[in-house]
Amino acid sequence: MSLKNIEYFGSLYFKPSLPVITPPALQKGDAVGIVCLARKVSLEDIQDGVRLLETWGLRVVLGKSVGAEDGYLGGADELRRSDFQQMLDNPEIKAVFSARGGYGTTRILDQIDFSGFQKSPKWVIGFSDITAMLCHLHTLGLESVHGTMPLLMGKPETGEADESLRRILFREPLSYATPANPLNVLGAATGQLVGGNLILLDTITGTASEVEYTGKILFLEDVGEHYYNIDRVLVHLRRLGKLEKLAGLVVGQFSDMKDTAVPFGRDVPQIILEHCGGYGYPICFDFPVGHVERNLALVVGREAMLQVTAESVSLHYTPTRF
Repeated sequence: MSLKNIEYFGSLYFKPSLPVITPPALQKGDAVGIVCLARKVSLEDIQDGVRLLETWGLRVVLGKSVGAEDGYLGGADELRRSDFQQMLDNPEIKAVFSARGGYGTTRILDQIDFSGFQKSPKWVIGFSDITAMLCHLHTLGLESVHGTMPLLMGKPETGEADESLRRILFREPLSYATPANPLNVLGAATGQLVGGNLILLDTITGTASEVEYTGKILFLEDVGEHYYNIDRVLVHLRRLGKLEKLAGLVVGQFSDMKDTAVPFGRDVPQIILEHCGGYGYPICFDFPVGHVERNLALVVGREAMLQVTAESVSLHYTPTRF
């Protein structure tokens, strides 16, 4: 798939399944912030991403957590929390990027005050460990972006991922089309997009950040996990009733999967079909989202239509949302 497959569907309209707040589109000259919600990162590591944002006409403001460290983390919990809080509360900052993923977002999530942010929303962008933050914002009725981060941006091989993010932030129409996969379950569905990193989705179950899956289009990705652990998490979600009433399922990239000394005997598509294939909703595999160079941006909480046919897969948003 290339960006020439991104199209505008001007005649479609979908009534949102629950009220959502869309942050304002970015404009050239706007200031955007970069913070570390999770793993530490150096300023040198994100220079390509900073330069790219500047070519978009944006002014980049670096948080105090960029370059800070507390062992694995991008500074102590309180530093990362206060850094993010200040970016949320600063009216001059129109979007906030997590510099990278890793681990650490859930350590500070419950200490953040979102009351002012709900009144003056702005885009929050990230993926991987940042799934927890995006899901939490969804529970508050706010859209956010599951997309590439400054650590990964601005490189020749990430051009499609970068451009898809830019189009969302500047509210330019787009949709995605991907080739058919022989394992796909055919059908069509509409619903709000929710999801992200599978392990994080399981981690936030039972907390204030847990999202409702019923009637939603769920997208999943992960990296570096054992096959049995993917199975274990899906068994847990199935037992909770989270998988039964989805509108549709988008399976992204499960990168660098590992097996045990005694092979588990199932790969990721087989595991997913075993737990989800009997429910009747459309399922597409190999969607370009996850820990890969072509990590196309998705708007968490936005109403979308998924169409899975024998020829192709399309995913597009309600045009009135742009």
